[in-house]
Amino acid sequence: MSYCKTAPGHPWHGPYHDCEYGFPTRNDAVLFERLALEINQAGLSWLTVLKKRAAFFEAFREFDPRVVANFDEADRARLLGDARIIRNRLKIAAVMENAGRVVAIQSEYGSFASWLDKHHPLPKDDWVKLFKETFKFMGGEIVGEFLMSTGYLPGAHNPDCPVYARIVPLAPPWMREAVGRVDC
Repeated sequence: MSYCKTAPGHPWHGPYHDCEYGFPTRNDAVLFERLALEINQAGLSWLTVLKKRAAFFEAFREFDPRVVANFDEADRARLLGDARIIRNRLKIAAVMENAGRVVAIQSEYGSFASWLDKHHPLPKDDWVKLFKETFKFMGGEIVGEFLMSTGYLPGAHNPDCPVYARIVPLAPPWMREAVGRVDC
């Protein structure tokens, strides 16, 4: 069963599916949040992450990359002791490290979104390679879901899903890549 069939009406999946998943965003805090949540989802269910999302938002100071990049050992200890979030040492370390990398990207490209745009379009395998070279704790599923959830790769919604029709006018990056392409 696809997410488009199972998520609608679900108390946690429904709102995410209907209002966020696959919608393009230019907001670096939202992009960083999605990356952090995908890291934390690895090996767990997305439902677990969605249920802990508000606690993550609070614990990681609204996912402001500049704030998280300045987290210290006291913050690491605070996060590891916070039972409301996923307390995996490697995942917490990766999110903290990746915040610094997002800040460096912002310094060079103006924003995380601009960095993504600069590299778009890429096939998924090339995205995965780029993310593994740029960030910590990256794999194919993390990168793929991050990019689908933010509109850089297709596949978030089935074409017959009502949400798909709401996303089309927003021209997410994956749709812009197909515009004007001629296959010979």
